[in-house]
Amino acid sequence: MDQASSATASRSFVVTNRSVLAIAVPMTLAYLTTPLLGLVDTAVVGQFGDAALLGGLAAGALVFDVVFTTFNFLRSGTTGLVAQAFGRGDTAEEQAVFWRSVLIAIVAGVVLAALAPVASVLGQKFMGAEQRVNEAMDLYIRIRLLAAPFSLVNYAILGYVLGRGEGNLGLFLQIVLNGINIALCIVLGLELGWGVAGVAWATLTGEFCAMLLGLAIVLRRFSRAPRLPMSRILDWSAFKHMMSLNRDIMIRSFSLLAAFALFTRQGAQFGTVTLAANAVLMNFFLIAGYFLDGFATAAEQLAGRAIGARAERSFRRAVRLTLLWGYGLAGVATLVLLFGGAALVGVVTTSDAVRTVADTYLPWAAFTALSGVLAFQMDGVFIGATWSRDMRNMMLLSFCVFLAALLTLTPAFGNHGLWAALHVFLLVRGISLFSIMQRRVREAF
Repeated sequence: MDQASSATASRSFVVTNRSVLAIAVPMTLAYLTTPLLGLVDTAVVGQFGDAALLGGLAAGALVFDVVFTTFNFLRSGTTGLVAQAFGRGDTAEEQAVFWRSVLIAIVAGVVLAALAPVASVLGQKFMGAEQRVNEAMDLYIRIRLLAAPFSLVNYAILGYVLGRGEGNLGLFLQIVLNGINIALCIVLGLELGWGVAGVAWATLTGEFCAMLLGLAIVLRRFSRAPRLPMSRILDWSAFKHMMSLNRDIMIRSFSLLAAFALFTRQGAQFGTVTLAANAVLMNFFLIAGYFLDGFATAAEQLAGRAIGARAERSFRRAVRLTLLWGYGLAGVATLVLLFGGAALVGVVTTSDAVRTVADTYLPWAAFTALSGVLAFQMDGVFIGATWSRDMRNMMLLSFCVFLAALLTLTPAFGNHGLWAALHVFLLVRGISLFSIMQRRVREAF
């Protein structure tokens, strides 16, 4: 017993503002490159002054997000499992988790790429938009889903890096991925006039280049470690644990995207201009969300490491500090969008009709940062601790509440009601997870 206690104590660690920021700051910058990419994509297509093209891009991106965010477990699950192995000091298991995730990524990616035409048809039927919107959406989906194997392997690479708390390396990889993407988007989409097709090809190229770089870095690191036997990677019990965790995260992610899909679809029912305006504002929501995701990622790594090390004090301090930083920065993000959002809308689209509608609903988008803080942070904590069943169940509960809000508020208040339902969804997600966290902490430690 004394030896076990001593081993546990040797793995304990101190969580400080500096350790939180060492992960959160670079990953906040990294995540911000993704909505920046979304803004560039929208701005490039928006320069053609055609609301149908903007709507088609938004609808195509939605289908892409439904597919790929459903598979985000390859990033989240890998982060949690690697972080816990890191907390235990088990470097062999860190490597084994990575390779299991890569194997799943390759198989799933090839299947998704082959199913691109099916995804396009299903997306068109779901959206029910006008013909020109459907044509733009079809072109975007068929090209972009070819990047599926590269994108999913990149999820595994990023999950491994973040599980070890290497925020700066994660930032570097995301800058390479989205930097190439943004540059090619401007060249292919705007300069060469390829439009929506150029945006999609730029994404595919960026994902491929980032995958090659990430694999080179990780393989060089593994070459200095003892050779890992294949039996360790293909351990069936470990695979079952990973798949159980991934299943719950996948259900959670799919429910999240289903809510956003319903939000976009309902916006389409208000007309093409409102669909385009909501698409612009949803990019601002993503900016706020990715801004907070840096601290949620810090919560993932620190909470997972604390679970692996059996360090309750470190766990509680990680939760407290990431929440404090999250709320502080959410307030800043809200103020920036309230006072600068109208100018950003003007940069993104040249359509006067879209600008007018977007300006009307801008405050709703601005306050999503504050509504979503607790949801983002609790997701990070529960992913790192691998309490995936609770996260799945609370997401399903939140989705049901969102549906109820959507059915009651939208008919009464139109697009204002639609945005209000989104806020209800974010608040219920955060509060429901926080309410059961204390019990899980007592059980874990």
